[in-house]
Formats: sequence, C-alpha cells, structure tokens
Amino acid sequence: MNTTIDTAVIVIFSAFVLGIGMLFARTGRNLKSFFAGGEAVPWFIGGLSLFMSFFSAGTFVAWGSIAYKYGWVAITIQWTMCIGALVTGLYLAPRWKATGALTAAEFIRERLGLTVQKAYIFIFTLVSIFIKGSVLYPVAKLVSSSLNLPLVPTTIGLGIFMIAYTAVGGLWAVMVTDILQFVVLSAAVFILLPLSLDRVGGFDGFVKAVPDDFFNVLNGEYTFGFVLAFVFYHIAYIGGNWTFVQRYTSVDSPKSARKVAFLFAGLYLISPVIWMMPPMIYHVIDPSLTGLDTENAYLKICQLVLPPGLLGLMLTGMYFSTSASANTALNVVSAVFTNDIYKGLMNPEASDRQLIRVARGSSWVFGLGMIGIALLVPKAGGIVEVVLSISSITGGPLLAPPLWALFSKRLTSRATLWITGVGLSVNLFFKVLSPALLDFKLSRAMETVIGVGLTLVLLLIYELYARSKDLVADEHLHYQKARQQKRDDVSEATSIEEKEAIVQQNRFGLKVIAGSLVFTAIMLFGLGFLANVGGTVTSIIGVVILLAALIPWRAARNRQTDLALNQAEKFINSND
Repeated sequence: MNTTIDTAVIVIFSAFVLGIGMLFARTGRNLKSFFAGGEAVPWFIGGLSLFMSFFSAGTFVAWGSIAYKYGWVAITIQWTMCIGALVTGLYLAPRWKATGALTAAEFIRERLGLTVQKAYIFIFTLVSIFIKGSVLYPVAKLVSSSLNLPLVPTTIGLGIFMIAYTAVGGLWAVMVTDILQFVVLSAAVFILLPLSLDRVGGFDGFVKAVPDDFFNVLNGEYTFGFVLAFVFYHIAYIGGNWTFVQRYTSVDSPKSARKVAFLFAGLYLISPVIWMMPPMIYHVIDPSLTGLDTENAYLKICQLVLPPGLLGLMLTGMYFSTSASANTALNVVSAVFTNDIYKGLMNPEASDRQLIRVARGSSWVFGLGMIGIALLVPKAGGIVEVVLSISSITGGPLLAPPLWALFSKRLTSRATLWITGVGLSVNLFFKVLSPALLDFKLSRAMETVIGVGLTLVLLLIYELYARSKDLVADEHLHYQKARQQKRDDVSEATSIEEKEAIVQQNRFGLKVIAGSLVFTAIMLFGLGFLANVGGTVTSIIGVVILLAALIPWRAARNRQTDLALNQAEKFINSND
C-alpha cells in the first residue's frame, strides 16, 4: 500500500466534497427547499440517494463480517431489503407523497395527534443518533487502521467533517454526495472484484476452496425465521423510516415516489452479490480471522490487491457513504426539530431566515451526539451487535404504527401509544433485563421475530376489534378535513417566483452532479496511469463514468426548459 498516494486521494476528494456543500450554501431559501428540494427532486436522483442513504461503511464492516464467516447468507439478508423496497414502491411510497407532509413527524401530528408526535420525536431522535453514530465507528476504524492514525482523533475529525457540509447545504448537498459516493464505490468494487478473484485462481478456484456450506442461502444463526422477520422489518424500515420518507416526499408526485422505491429495489437485487464477494474471497486467502477481527476482512482484501491510490478511493467512498447515511439522518432529525418542534411548538411566527439558522445549528448539535455514540461502539460488542440490536428493539414499535395509520381509519392516538409502549417494553426486557435477571437470552432469529412481529400482531388485534365495533378514529376524521384544507392552502401559496426558484435549485444540483462525475472520471484516469496492476480496468471505468455524466447534464437542460416556461407564465400574468 502506498500511504502517500492513498492519503492524497482522501484529502483531495474530501476537499472536493466539502466544496460541494459550500456550493449549496445559498440555495436553501426556506424549509421546503432546504429539507425537501422544493418537492421537485428527479426520481432517479432520489432513488440513488435513497440507496446510498441505506449504505455505509457498516455495509462493508457488518455485512462483510457475516460474509467472511458464513458466506452467501450475507447476500440473502440484504435481499430482504429488495423485498421491502418492492412492497414500499407498490403501497407505501405513493401514500407518503399523497399526505402532502414535509416530514413523517408532520403526518404523525396531523393523523395521530401532538402527544404521539412528541413521543415519537423523542424516540426517533435517540434511535437515529445511536444508529448513525454506530456506523461512523467502522469507517473511522478503517481509516485509522489503513493510514496508521489513532482511532479517537480520527473518529472526531471525520465526524466533524461529516456534519459540516450537511449543516451548510441541506438536502441537495446530501443527495449530490450520495450520487458521487455511489459512483466512487461502484467503481472501486468493480476494480476490486476481478483483482480479488485473480488472487485465488479465478471463480473456479474460489468455489473449490470455500467450506461446503459457504453458498448456503441460510447459515449459522441466520435462520429462515430471522430472514422472514427481516423481510417484515425492512418493509417497515424502508417504508416508514423518517429518513427514507423524506425521499418519497421530496419528488413531484406519487408516481415518482413509487419509482424512487423501485430503483432502490433493483439496486439491492444486484449490488449485494457484487459488494459481498470480496470478503467471501478473503476467507479463502486467510481463514484465520475470529471475533471482532472479522470486521476487518473487507479492509484486508482491499489492502492486499488494490493498486496505489485506489485504496484511498475505496476508503473515501466508504467514509462518504457512511457520512451520506448519517447526514441523511441528520437532515431529517434537524428537519423534525426545526419544522415540528421549533416552528410547530416554540416559535410559529419564525421567519425563513430564523428557521434556516435553527436547522443548521441543530445539525451540529445532533451530529456531535453521533460522534459521542461512535466512540462507545467498541464497548457495546461491535457494529454487528449494535445495529441488529437497535433494529430489533425499535424497528417494529416505532415504524409499524405510522405505516398502519396510512391505511387505517380506525387507529387512534391512545392505541398507538399503548402498542408502541408495549412493543418497546417487551423488546427491551428480552434484550437487557432477561439475560441479567433470568439468565435467558433470545437467539438472533427470535429477537428479530418478536421485535417486529409483536407490534404487527397488536395492530391487527386492535384493527379487528375496532372493525367489530364499527369504530372510526376521531383523529382520522380531523385528518381528512385538515388534509383538504392543506391542499387548498398549498395550491394558493405556491407562487410563480417560488416555482422558478425550485427549478433553478434543482437544475443547479443536476449540473453539480454532472461536474462531480467528470471530476471522478479524471481522478480514475490519473490512478489508472499510476497503477502497476488494474490500470486498464480503472481507466475503462473512468470512461463509463465520464459518459454517465451526460445523464444529469441532459436532465439539467430539461429543467432549463421548465424554467423558461415558468418565466413565460410570469410574463403573461404580469400583463393581465
């Protein structure tokens, strides 16, 4: 590994990404543009951003660890995300867009009441800080190990950098970085995979050398029950997580929201096979890793086969995919705090300037909390334990009731609070108290089944009870009236000037994406020239990325046509 070249790549690329955040510093005119892209984000941008928001270094560390130890089952687990996204695209994403809400918290307040919203905001904020703080740890571990830097200062430094461009640029800054990291990581993995296979004598040599059960669809503690529960969990998570709901509400229509989820599903059908092969291959090269050392399998195969500079590119992609995931959560948590707490409860008359200032300040506060959590992950048993435990405890109770409320006219605020409270209490008991008091611990599969299934069973029982009594929730009736009034208010409030500003912002974002792809292609050409192995494939991928830059560039030109039409409409109205 050439540390100098790899470090230079990391520094140059990081400076470029921070520059992107600064470019969007003046584009957020109000909450809608800062947090939802003016609700006119192109669906393919939203879909790629959703994919990368789900992605992080934890994908390489956590799922890479499972792939190294158990093989194909790591891919099976990730295919549950594809199923969850398909269900979301068919039924949930269009419903979220149709609500007209800026955030999931706004829908919860309108449909289930202020008390439920306050409880959910508190829980969601804690969970988001824990989960996204936990995924900052593995990328800091990767960078510190690769460049021989101390872990704690690396974690703090990367965390502060992560917060900076989100606090400055808002949703478009996050999405542009998402797209850029999708391209960078895809390029790095497509270079890594053939070089890794070459080390073990090609695909045939790899297949012959792995354990007999390595290609089993289910393996180890990851049983059919676990995978089935994960399917339901990911339906709730992809369809109801507040971070992802923002991607469905930031596009222009329910049809576009459906396309966002379908693009995510397609990517998660293909990408796990490509992402998980390198740590599986490393099991053949060095089968001796045990315990938390298995989390380093991905890094070790990268260090072994990647030419100079490309390890730095891979690490940069891992870091910024992590920061993209964490920044999306920051953007949503900040949106909820600003829109639903500060504006909704503390200062309803706040100006757009005040709200943007609060939004940026809250991004820093919550981001620093994530850094603190990242520093505690090693003491909690590692990234796999933290992520799966938080998911099983909170996924069902927090995400399922609001999704149920999208369809049910019978679910009340009181029932929601009881179901959420019972679900969280039972899950926490089996995770925290039962092992200590009763010396009884659930298996990973049962932990996930109970964590998700109990809430769904309670919701179904209440729905059947309310239907037998022919009950309709008062909250639902109020919501129907308020939604119609909201539609009328929005149609009257959206001025031609506002439409014009939204088109300009989105056109600018697409141009920045195109320019970012060109920059990435040029960097790959340079690394291909320096590489002693893999130079040809690196340059070929650079050409592909250069051609791909034409897609957002042409989309930006189409937005220019929209801008011209808006200006013509403005001119006509001014002469009436």
